[in-house]
Amino acid sequence: MASVGIIANPASGKDIRRLVAYGICFDNLEKVNIVKRCLLALAATGVDRVMYMPDYYGIVPRAVEGLSKDHQLPIDIVEADIEMTGTQIDSAHAALKMNQAGIGCIITLGGDGTNRMVAKNCGDIPLLPISTGTNNVFPQMVEGTIAGLAAGAVARGLADFPAVHPTKKIVVLKNGKPVDMALIDAVVLKDIFIGSRAIWDEERIRKVVVTRGEPDNIGISSIAGNLHPIGIMEDKGMAIDIGPGNISLITPIAPGLIRPIKVADYKILEIGEEVKGETGPLVIALDGEREVEVGEGEEASFKLTFDGPRVVDPRQALRQAVAKGYSQGEQALGKLHWLKEEN
Repeated sequence: MASVGIIANPASGKDIRRLVAYGICFDNLEKVNIVKRCLLALAATGVDRVMYMPDYYGIVPRAVEGLSKDHQLPIDIVEADIEMTGTQIDSAHAALKMNQAGIGCIITLGGDGTNRMVAKNCGDIPLLPISTGTNNVFPQMVEGTIAGLAAGAVARGLADFPAVHPTKKIVVLKNGKPVDMALIDAVVLKDIFIGSRAIWDEERIRKVVVTRGEPDNIGISSIAGNLHPIGIMEDKGMAIDIGPGNISLITPIAPGLIRPIKVADYKILEIGEEVKGETGPLVIALDGEREVEVGEGEEASFKLTFDGPRVVDPRQALRQAVAKGYSQGEQALGKLHWLKEEN
């Protein structure tokens, strides 16, 4: 039985960076439309069951309702049994339920922060992240139809490595004990409390640790991308000290905010290497949002690992599936019988 999860964050693409920067706004109606296309594609690939995260807007139910006039989807669509809070923790709780249910692939609609929460509990389930956030380094700009086809292929076992590949993460430690994690970047800020979650003020940045960084990234990881680009599959990361030094960069730290950055020093990190010695008071932002407070006398450190979630490359996944004949022959045509009857 092929099953896929859908975690669509209604709050993604709406934070303060629409006011202090020029971030794109993904309204929830567009997310509904993306989910519609995903569901049609999942049905076409033979997925039997979809589990979704409930949310205050009702993204998935609205998508199903919007399709019912034209198509009765031959999919069992069920809500993840979680206590909805309307906060980012819902994504983590939904991912845990999907993990426990043995879902074959999870489609996410959100940004780096949404995927960080999902990654905490998804285990070995591959993620296919659709970009509807702000910085969007972890998720991809992929059309919903293609995302649904690729997720369906993965759920049916028609795609594997390198189409489904591991990713890195940063383990955040406080006084030597793990307290959180980041998929893209952990940023040490000269703050004493969290306040507004999003970060956009480069003058508050003290240190940056990244799993990857490219010159075409938006966000703090673009600093690494303009120093020494590091790819998604490279077995290294980077630690950067921000401050007066011999290196000056121009980097896009938020949409439309291209800022001069002074770099005091930087170091390439190996997998398993730990960056130590950041003492409080300070705040640590993870994947673009303030998350961890470190008090006076406490110490924060960061460890680079290759234990992040598995991620689907839609293009490669569909190439692998086509090579295995998923789109050919009577078996493939049979999956679309429900569509032909309606038309």
